[in-house]
Amino acid sequence: MRARLALLAAATFLAGAANAATIYPLDRATVLVGSPFDFKVELDQVYEPGQVDVTVNGKAYADVFGADAEFVADEKGEDDASLGSALILRDLSLANPGDYTVAVKAGDEEKSVTWTVYDTPSVAKAKNIVFFLGDGLSVAHRTAARIMSKGMTEGKADGRLSMDDLDRMAFIGTSSTHAIATDSANTMSAYMTGHKTRVNALGVYADRTPDSQDDPKVETIAEALRRQTGKAIGVVSTAEIEDATPAATVAHTRRRADKTDIVGMFYGIQPEVILGGGSAYFLKSDIPGSKRKDDNDYIAMFEDAGYTVATDATSLEDVASQNPDKILGLFHTGNMDTKLDRSFLKKGSVDKFSDQPGLPEMTKVALDRLSKNKDGFFLMVEGASIDKMSHPLDWDRAVVDTIEFDQAIGQAMDFAKTHPDTMIVVTGDHTHGVSLIGTIDDEVEADDMRDKVMTYDDAGFPNYTDENGDGYPDKIDVSRRLAIFSNNFPDYYETFRPKMDGPFEPAVKDENGNYVANEQYKDVPGAVLRTGNLPHNASTGVHAVDDVVLQATGPGSEEFKGYMEQSDVYEVLADAFALGTSQKQ
Repeated sequence: MRARLALLAAATFLAGAANAATIYPLDRATVLVGSPFDFKVELDQVYEPGQVDVTVNGKAYADVFGADAEFVADEKGEDDASLGSALILRDLSLANPGDYTVAVKAGDEEKSVTWTVYDTPSVAKAKNIVFFLGDGLSVAHRTAARIMSKGMTEGKADGRLSMDDLDRMAFIGTSSTHAIATDSANTMSAYMTGHKTRVNALGVYADRTPDSQDDPKVETIAEALRRQTGKAIGVVSTAEIEDATPAATVAHTRRRADKTDIVGMFYGIQPEVILGGGSAYFLKSDIPGSKRKDDNDYIAMFEDAGYTVATDATSLEDVASQNPDKILGLFHTGNMDTKLDRSFLKKGSVDKFSDQPGLPEMTKVALDRLSKNKDGFFLMVEGASIDKMSHPLDWDRAVVDTIEFDQAIGQAMDFAKTHPDTMIVVTGDHTHGVSLIGTIDDEVEADDMRDKVMTYDDAGFPNYTDENGDGYPDKIDVSRRLAIFSNNFPDYYETFRPKMDGPFEPAVKDENGNYVANEQYKDVPGAVLRTGNLPHNASTGVHAVDDVVLQATGPGSEEFKGYMEQSDVYEVLADAFALGTSQKQ
C-alpha cells in the first residue's frame, strides 16, 4: 500500500500526441502479487503485428510477462464495425512486487501506464472477515436510524447503533473509471477486486467490444480465497443474489444484467452459504416464475453439489439446525421485501412471500455455519433496500432497513466478542443525495403541509416510541416525525407522510416516454408538486457522488484511515488474510 500511495500522488504519465491506445489494467492500477488478470491493449488503427511495440520497464513485454499476447488484427464492434487492432493476454500474473511501466507504440499511437504490484504479510492478521455493505448508505440514513430507533433527549442520542462502536474510520471515494458518478456494480467490484471499473461492470475492465463477457478480467476476492486459502465463503443479501452487490464477489461481466449467467458464476465458486432473493434465475425455464431461457435447473444442480436448500424463514431455521455443509437459501423470486413491509405493514409482495427471514437472522445462520470452518471465512452481507427505497424517495422504508442492517452488524459484533480474530467492515457502495433537516409536525395548525416542516429550534424532537424494545419504532406515521428530503428527483408529489399502502412510486411514464409525477398521490391532503431537477428520462432519484464512510474493527482494521479509494479497501482485506501467500495445506 505504501508504494501505491506514492504512485497515486504522482501525475499520470501519458506519452505521445495521439494517446489513442488504451491499456488494461488502467494507469495506477494496484495488483496483488500472483493474482491472475487479463492484459489488453486496444489500438485505434489497424496494424500488422510487427508495427506494434510493447515494453515493460523498458524490456520486451513477453520477457517480463512470460508469454506472448494474442494479436487481433481488427477487433469488431456492433454491426461488424472496425475497431482497430488489439493484443490480449489472459490469466497473466506477476510474481514480484514493484512498479511495472507498460509502454505501447504503434504508428502515431503511444500510451504508457504504471501498475503497482503489492505483496502482503506472510502471516494472516485475521482469521475471519465480515464485510457489511449498506447499499446507498449515507450519513443521513445512519442519523435517521439512530434517532428513529433509539430516540433523543436534550440533544443527545438515547442509544447507539451497533455501527457507532466500530473504532476505525475512513472516507471512501466511489467514482467509476469513466465518470464521477457511479452505480452498485462498479463500486462493489472495486471493493471485491481492488480494481476500479466502469458503471455496470463486475470483475472486468470494460473494453470496447460488444460481448459483455469477453472483457479483461480481474480476480475477485472469492477466487483469491479459493486459490490461496481453505476459507469458507458466504454471501447474504436482501436483494436478488444475482444483483450487483452480491454478484461482485464472484462475477465477471460488463453487464450487471447478465443475471442468468451470474448464477452460473456463483455455481463455479460455490460459496458455502448463499442467502437472499432471486430464485427466478435459478429455476429451469419451464417452471412458473423462471427468468431463465435454458434448461439449467440450478436448484437441482446446487443440491447435487451438496447444498441444503431453504425457501422461507421456517425452513432456513430447520436447515440451520441440521448443520449442513452448504446452504442455499432463496426466499423470493426477486428482491426480498423491506423490513417495514415484511414485518409491520404486510405490504409489497408479502402476501405471496409471507415467511421471509430478516437480515439479522440470515447473518446469524451464515456466521454459525461459516465459523465451523477451521481455516476461517469471508462473509459479505448486504442491506440492499436502503438503496432500493432511497431511489424512489421512500425514506421511511430506507431508514427502517438501515435499522435492520445495523441489527445484522450487531450479530457480527456479538460473534467477534468470542472470536477476536474477526475483522468487521461496514461501509456503503455509494451515497444518495439525502438529508435530514428537522421534523414534520402534524400538530402545527396549517393548511399547507410545507408549513408543518419544522426547522432549527422549532423542530424539537420526533415522537417515535419503542414500547416493545425490538429496536424499531412502534409506528412510523407518528404526529411528529423526521423530515427527510432528497436533493435530486423527478417530478413527483411530495406528501410529507410515510407511504403506508406500499412502496412509493414517485413518477410514471407518459405517452411521450417521459417520466411525470404519479397522480396517485395528487389528492393526498397537502401534497405538493415538486418539479424535478433530473432529466425527464429519470423515474427516481439517482446516486450522489459524495464520499461514503467506512468503519471497521478487529485485526488489520488499523489500515483504514484518511481518504481511500474503494480499490484500496481490497488491499486491506488482502493484507488481513495474507492473500499474497498460499495457505493451502
